[in-house]
Amino acid sequence: MPGSAVPSPRSANRVDETAYDRRRLRQWLAGEARAEGVSRRTLLTLLAATTAATALPSPHRAHAADDAIRKPLPPEWFIRRGTNAETRWEALRGTGHHTPNELFFVRNHTATPLLDAQQWRLRLWGSGLRGAPGEDRPVEFGYDDLRALPAVVRTAFVECAGNGRSHYTTQQGEPVSGTPWTLGAVGVARWRGVRLADVLRRAGLTRHAVDLQPRGLDAEYVSGGENLGRVRRPLPLAKALDDVLLAYEMNGEPLPHDHGHPVRVLVPSWAGIASIKWVGDIEVSAQPLFSPWNTAFYRLFGPAHPPEGSAPLTRQTIKSAFELAAGATVPVGEEYVLHGRSWSGAGAVARVDVSTDDGATWRRARLHDRPRPDTWTRWSAVWKPGTRGPAHLLARATDTAGRRQPLTAVHNTQGYLFDAVVRHPVSVV
Repeated sequence: MPGSAVPSPRSANRVDETAYDRRRLRQWLAGEARAEGVSRRTLLTLLAATTAATALPSPHRAHAADDAIRKPLPPEWFIRRGTNAETRWEALRGTGHHTPNELFFVRNHTATPLLDAQQWRLRLWGSGLRGAPGEDRPVEFGYDDLRALPAVVRTAFVECAGNGRSHYTTQQGEPVSGTPWTLGAVGVARWRGVRLADVLRRAGLTRHAVDLQPRGLDAEYVSGGENLGRVRRPLPLAKALDDVLLAYEMNGEPLPHDHGHPVRVLVPSWAGIASIKWVGDIEVSAQPLFSPWNTAFYRLFGPAHPPEGSAPLTRQTIKSAFELAAGATVPVGEEYVLHGRSWSGAGAVARVDVSTDDGATWRRARLHDRPRPDTWTRWSAVWKPGTRGPAHLLARATDTAGRRQPLTAVHNTQGYLFDAVVRHPVSVV
């Protein structure tokens, strides 16, 4: 396949997404960008703040179907949420650093498709490729073609942007739209695949490319009565050339159907919507791209944010969770070992502090992993409760970028990126 000179990748930490986004919007207004499936009104709203943010539709309307998820979902492992399944944190106790495939959460917009790896093709097309100005002359890779390329193995978490959403309401009394996740819409796996940068080079990437847009092979998504097409989301070229994988294995096994079989995009540390499952084509564009998933959805709207919304969500925030059921019982007067995990999209988690008296005092937890970016750090703390009754446990992480979990999260109407310390209820008996 043809090669090409490739722009030098910048570190994803240095992508100024806000400035980049504003430039894309100005280019759209000048007729220099494409916005498939996005209304002119929405784009003008983002650019000029002429429409209230709360008028935007929610992308999380339920499309409940009994067969939306293919793998077993025993209630002791999962909480069913329409077409989604949230992992119970108590089920992760003792499972090791990587989340077993059978315990990994599921985020579906519609239903899991059953695809044949040998029939699958990945089509790359668009104005950012040499010799491929449109879909009429795409460059294709089969499953075996990808597996023949140099492989990369990476441990990374995937997390829904709405993970922790319910706590905006339960802890802060603030209404939000969307699936009411607690903290179980996250998992860490050992992914194996090929660098997207290598595939782009073989497809003929040119110096004119600015955006990529992977698109899934699941069914078209309908929200508010409008067919938005298949799930797709633009990705800046700088990030695509940095650390993004086309993954075909998960924890040493071929990707399960619910997690993107045969091939998915993996965008480490970014909101899960960027890691498109069941990828079928990637548009490589010399023009900025827009889709509903980076305009109406996956931005921050609300009183604390610009009227036109924030830039599209990129890196995940910082969180901590106990490997313990909400409302669990703990014996009084006996030493009890609390276990949990903390993670951040900005860097490795280097410190975790735990409070067993509702935040009056804090003490440092013992870390069980060497802090690494893109994944979580497991930790433990010993507690000997002295009195019976209800109690709240708190865990607060600090990462190597200097971010520490706040006591209150900044509200947004769609409930994304909850990062506050969660008050975990238990009963001492």
